[in-house]
Amino acid sequence: MQYPESLPLHDHEVVLTFDDGPLPRYSNQVLEILADQCVKATFFTIGGQAQANPEGVRKLAAAGHTIGTHSQNHPLTFYKMSIEQAKKEVDQGIASTLAALGDASSLSPFFRVPGLLRGAGVEEYAASQGLQVWSADFLADDWRHVSPTKVYDLAIKRLEARGKGILLLHDIHERTVTALPKILHELKVRGYQIVQVVPATAERPATPTEPQDWQVHPILEDVPIARWPKVPDLDLAGAVTQPDSMLADYVARDQDLAPFAEATGREQRRAHGVPTPREAPWPRQIELSLQNTAPALPVPEASLFQIAEKAHAPTEPLDLRRLAQTEHGAPETTSSITHSSRATHAARTARTSRRRHAGRGSHQAAHAGFDKGVSDREVSPGAMERPSIKLASLKKR
Repeated sequence: MQYPESLPLHDHEVVLTFDDGPLPRYSNQVLEILADQCVKATFFTIGGQAQANPEGVRKLAAAGHTIGTHSQNHPLTFYKMSIEQAKKEVDQGIASTLAALGDASSLSPFFRVPGLLRGAGVEEYAASQGLQVWSADFLADDWRHVSPTKVYDLAIKRLEARGKGILLLHDIHERTVTALPKILHELKVRGYQIVQVVPATAERPATPTEPQDWQVHPILEDVPIARWPKVPDLDLAGAVTQPDSMLADYVARDQDLAPFAEATGREQRRAHGVPTPREAPWPRQIELSLQNTAPALPVPEASLFQIAEKAHAPTEPLDLRRLAQTEHGAPETTSSITHSSRATHAARTARTSRRRHAGRGSHQAAHAGFDKGVSDREVSPGAMERPSIKLASLKKR
């Protein structure tokens, strides 16, 4: 889970590991279940638990299980500990377990960081003491408040996803004790084998392996992989080289921008000690040479875009009197209203005309000129005083 390498296991091989014990109430039941199935496991004991239950540690050794250590007090701060702090926890855990065993040969040089919270300090110290640091390949979450069925489901599901590996359990929980028999039975049904890991000795040499056997994702010979292209060895002794670019090769330099920095008033402010230009120097206007340009195309004449106006028939003056008579259905010879109405209207018109106009003659002359422009006939001064039907008709309209 945390390292690029794991144990060199074959497919369908499983290593059972238990942390945080011994706790007599549950650890003894775990030992009985393993004995019934003829299974050997690896136990990472806590120094404080070994001091409180030394008999439980000796039972592990007597049953032939592998015993490693898990620190003295199970702190979850190894990832930020210094080497001195990690040294104290690791050494005390080993000393407490050895004191409970009474036989140094029964303790394996295996160490697992509490909570798998590894850090540089603990790993450097473990390596200096010849300790092999263990992690896990998959978990069953039995330290959480879940049911035994959930522990079983997670263990089998995650093992099936990997096909092999190290299973991490805890021998201090009732849910683990309840789920363990079903887990072992299912492993046997599915064709898995339980493998015990022990330190190599002169009588029991290390298992022959290849370096790639320890890789979690080994590189296989028959699987193509992407690699960086190899740089060919080229002989550049006789190659023609170009001179390196210099500062003068660039388009603009600081001194070229100096004229733009001359500003007055508020524009003289400087940003971080650099003069602010009055105007942006870019883009620059480039003078183009027109010597080799193509000839210009001829411009079309304006007559091509003119539209001929349609000829219209000459218009005749509009006779408003005839139009009004036609609308009312009166004969064209009737050109005035009755005598009584004419006299009444003439008197009213005369009074109004005297108040508003100083000269009656000029006013009548203007009306006479208007009528001459409208009709071919001359209008007498008396007719000007009498409004014709056309004016009444226009007012109605």
